[in-house]
Amino acid sequence: MSRWNPNIISTPENIKPDFEFDLKGEVCPYTFVKSKLALEMLDASQVLQVVVDNDESATNVPKSMTNEGHTVLGCERVNDTDWKLTFRKK
Repeated sequence: MSRWNPNIISTPENIKPDFEFDLKGEVCPYTFVKSKLALEMLDASQVLQVVVDNDESATNVPKSMTNEGHTVLGCERVNDTDWKLTFRKK
C-alpha cells in the first residue's frame, strides 16, 4: 500500500473554496471527522478548504477523504506548521 505524500499536490489558483474551515490545534482523528462533517453540509462538487497545523493530519485527512470517494484538489504547506487541504465533494 502506498503512503500518501502531502507534498505533491498544489491547489490550482482558479479553485475557490465554497467553505473554509480552520482546524489548527486539532489532531487526528478529529481533523478528519470535523472535515468530513463540514463536507457533508456541502452540495455535490462544492469545494472545502481546511487548514491544519500538524503533519499527521496533512497526511491522514487527504488519504481518508480519498477513501471516502472525495477528490483531493490540494495539499500544500503554507508555513512551518500549517497545511492547506482542499477537497471537492463527490
